[in-house]
Amino acid sequence: MQAFVLRNGDVEVEAITYGAIITRVLAPDRRGEPGDVVLGFDTLDEYLEHSPYFGAVVGRYANRIAHGRFALDGVTYQLACNDGANHLHGGVRGFDKVLWTATPLSDDAMPGVTFLYDSADGDEGYPGTLSARVTYRLSGDGALHVRYHATTDRATIVNLTQHSYFNLAAGEGNVLGHQVVVNASRFTPVDAGLIPTGELRLVEGTPFDFRTPAALGARIDEPDGQLETAGGYDHNFVLDSVGDRALVLAARVVEPMSGRTLELRTTEPGLQLYSGNFLDGSIIGKGGRRYAHRSGFCLETQHFPDSPNHPEFPSAVLRPDGQYESESVFVFGVT
Repeated sequence: MQAFVLRNGDVEVEAITYGAIITRVLAPDRRGEPGDVVLGFDTLDEYLEHSPYFGAVVGRYANRIAHGRFALDGVTYQLACNDGANHLHGGVRGFDKVLWTATPLSDDAMPGVTFLYDSADGDEGYPGTLSARVTYRLSGDGALHVRYHATTDRATIVNLTQHSYFNLAAGEGNVLGHQVVVNASRFTPVDAGLIPTGELRLVEGTPFDFRTPAALGARIDEPDGQLETAGGYDHNFVLDSVGDRALVLAARVVEPMSGRTLELRTTEPGLQLYSGNFLDGSIIGKGGRRYAHRSGFCLETQHFPDSPNHPEFPSAVLRPDGQYESESVFVFGVT
């Protein structure tokens, strides 16, 4: 296992070859004091033993696929079911649990590292050999650029994302007071297995309306069927104003006490907002800190969950004559 540290301006990012995991992001608060704003562990063994995708690149298919099945070109494929009856984040041994090959990028203005992984035909049930590449680069304005690229020798599906858990108070307390904006007028409701029903529901008049700033916890306990099903927010938002491979503003988060901010831009059509519902205090992370309920949140840029089984959703199919390209930019700042 190798570790790489990217430093530029006031921000520092560390990533390792196991899972292409981002293990640390140091960002200053309004007083200039640096703090680690991502959840994780102090040792590799802890990531190997019980990490709920902390900081990892997940794939081949991020999020859920119903019953682990999908049809492509008249052939039905059965994937590993590792989330009850469904497939989650690439299966039992997804991209978060493999060793990537790394190449550092020599650029003082924008230091970076590229991670490479070849997923064999039939890996976790997926067709085709997929060659995946993920590049992290850190610019002087506090922006972490995450670029994904993949090719295949056979028609397959691909949907990669970065699964960092953020706490802009540098891990202190829960994240319910973080002020959140998500630029989405619709979201995809889910069934009891957290699989999209196919509906694109308007957020207006619901606890899912983050078009103007609202605390993450302001409406999380309201008597809403979707919140009750997921135990909080664990839903895909349909981003507004998505262009053709153009970066658009997806979300902005402010932590009022520290003044830290996180702005997210992406080329992806969807964003999974996850409020750390499954964190229950049983995981002990960095510095012996116990990760309690809702002590971190995720912003997972993506194609929609279960897209291969919903022709009306944006397609996640990749063919040998095509290339998978995706970019997300996480900008750390203060207010």
